[in-house]
Amino acid sequence: MHIEPPLEPQKTPIPARSRRQAMDWSLVLVSQGIETAIERNDTGWELLVPVTEYEQAIAAIRQYRQENRHWPWQQRLFRGGLTFDWASLSWVVLLIFFAWLDSSYDLKTKAVLSTVAVRQGQWWRIFTAIWLHADWGHLASNAAVGFLLLGFAMGRFGTGAAVLASYLAGAIANAIECALMNESRQSLGASGMVMGSLGILASQSLYLWRFTPYGRRYLLTSVAAGLMLFILFGLAPETDVIAHLGGFISGLALGGLLSLCRKATHRQSVNFATALLFIGLVVVPWLRALSRIS
Repeated sequence: MHIEPPLEPQKTPIPARSRRQAMDWSLVLVSQGIETAIERNDTGWELLVPVTEYEQAIAAIRQYRQENRHWPWQQRLFRGGLTFDWASLSWVVLLIFFAWLDSSYDLKTKAVLSTVAVRQGQWWRIFTAIWLHADWGHLASNAAVGFLLLGFAMGRFGTGAAVLASYLAGAIANAIECALMNESRQSLGASGMVMGSLGILASQSLYLWRFTPYGRRYLLTSVAAGLMLFILFGLAPETDVIAHLGGFISGLALGGLLSLCRKATHRQSVNFATALLFIGLVVVPWLRALSRIS
């Protein structure tokens, strides 16, 4: 008995503009259970699909193109990954140092953020209050989250530039609280600075605006992710929501500025200058505060 070998199913070509498009469409069809083969002909590239599945293949490709009309499956890749700067550990050490100093000399009297005192001209409190905490648990929570967020911000924008921007965001948050709160109020802690670091990271995709038509979507996605983290960390019960929100918004603005001059922030001279400015904004306010402690 002679047995004829099974006939291969007839194939129908689907033309593609390029090999990359043919590979994209092939992945789409494979995901729908349609076997494909990619071949090159005299005019370009094509996909070969079984005749019986041709209509289904065309429908799948049309649906794919419609869903990805404004967001191609293959796009230019930018530098990915996150760089962590361990210099943020020095910031944690500073927090611990001021906590020890406060336990020995009671710095809160002249250095805590007081809305009344700031309105009377004691501007340094918007800076000094960042380094004070209610207790060791308060310090630990800010140090743990801030260590990570500030470390990633430093890795992205440079050590000096990122720590200065985060510190300014915390000070601006304290100033906003003094401006908005009519009644006498006192607060302290580095949470405004921590939320500033989060805002800086959330706006880091702004520089993509100039390099890709999808920069707006990247930025909105980044800000949305930062906002979700802000809701998680910044809106916890019994927290200073005004300071947290002020720090986050200030961080977004300052992070946008850093993104627009991202290459300059990684220069050694810029980081050295911004680090010196940060040190000055730590030392000078504390000298003013300590000079008033009898």
